[in-house]
Amino acid sequence: MIKSLPSAGFNVSKIVLGGALLVGLGAATMVYAQDKPLNTVEKVELDKYLGVWYEVARKPLYFQNKCDRDVTATYTLNENGNVTVDNRCFTADGKVTQSVGEAFVQNQPFNTKLKVSFLPSAIRWLPVGRGDYWVLKLDEDYQTVLVGEPKRKYMWVLSRTHNPDQAVVNEYLDYAKSVGYDLSDVIRTKQTGQQPGSTK
Repeated sequence: MIKSLPSAGFNVSKIVLGGALLVGLGAATMVYAQDKPLNTVEKVELDKYLGVWYEVARKPLYFQNKCDRDVTATYTLNENGNVTVDNRCFTADGKVTQSVGEAFVQNQPFNTKLKVSFLPSAIRWLPVGRGDYWVLKLDEDYQTVLVGEPKRKYMWVLSRTHNPDQAVVNEYLDYAKSVGYDLSDVIRTKQTGQQPGSTK
């Protein structure tokens, strides 16, 4: 019995050390991925991309703090050839909140990198206060998309349906992690199928 104690302690130490090495390796892999340039999909056909998308996952974002459930994003082509962005959601007390902006394509004809502005429409043309909107992963049928930005602070998984296959959602989240996103704070959006109406 006495002789077995050092052996047992040694085994525990190896397990602890092995666990620490795995954690360290995972952190190093994430840092390496974050240092690499963030790649987008090859091309986005805007006419296929337009329409209603349901948010199914996101990283925390201050201007979405009031959103409790049923977050949607509707994209339409406007008269300037840019994309109107209409974001809506329900707050915890059941009210609808809406934010309308405009997206400007930065790399035509590939259409994979956009800048989005939510400034008042009269000054929206100014090249300030615009956020990056990069299409990182998109299926060929335009049913699920991963959107992010080069600093990897913000990220969304959007779907054409409010109740997508969770295996598909996990696939997109796994991809986000593989390109350097920290998913420890990811939010799974509550979707009941109720589409927020206009606040007007």
